[in-house]
Amino acid sequence: MHAAQRHEYVEFVTGVTEKLRRTAYLLTGDRHRADDVVQQTLTQLFVKWPRVRQADNLGAYVHRMLVNAFKQERRSRWWGVQLFDRTPEPVPRGAPSGPGDAAADAVTVRAALAAVPPGQRVVLVLRFYADLSVEQTAEVLGCSTGNVKSQTARGLTALRRQLPQDAESKGAAR
Repeated sequence: MHAAQRHEYVEFVTGVTEKLRRTAYLLTGDRHRADDVVQQTLTQLFVKWPRVRQADNLGAYVHRMLVNAFKQERRSRWWGVQLFDRTPEPVPRGAPSGPGDAAADAVTVRAALAAVPPGQRVVLVLRFYADLSVEQTAEVLGCSTGNVKSQTARGLTALRRQLPQDAESKGAAR
């Protein structure tokens, strides 16, 4: 890889890494696994960079790579190895959380999202977190827009089932 291409790669990765980490975290539900998925994605991107940098929609291409790395990681035999019987939840800083506490709400939503089936979770994360359109999500996943729409509807239904009743009523009141 030429020095100019290496510089382009470093610039692109510097700008996109945090978004990829947050997206991977929402997919995996675990910061360490998310970092592994992002590292795998960025390593593959580095190897393919001379070809990939010319892509029409580089962001969508990298999201597709991230989703593929997530799926590959889930299929690996190490995915089922757990060191703890349950994942420790982060404790919000400051006063005890109460209704409407943003940190507590975020933990609740992440836990609910983790209970959504993986295929639907991928669609929800790409649509509502990565802010991709239906068409862009379909391109990333290599499926039809109708499939994205139906998986979005099913995923939202599954997510709503996981959320506490008071969280649903707060969302409806807004």
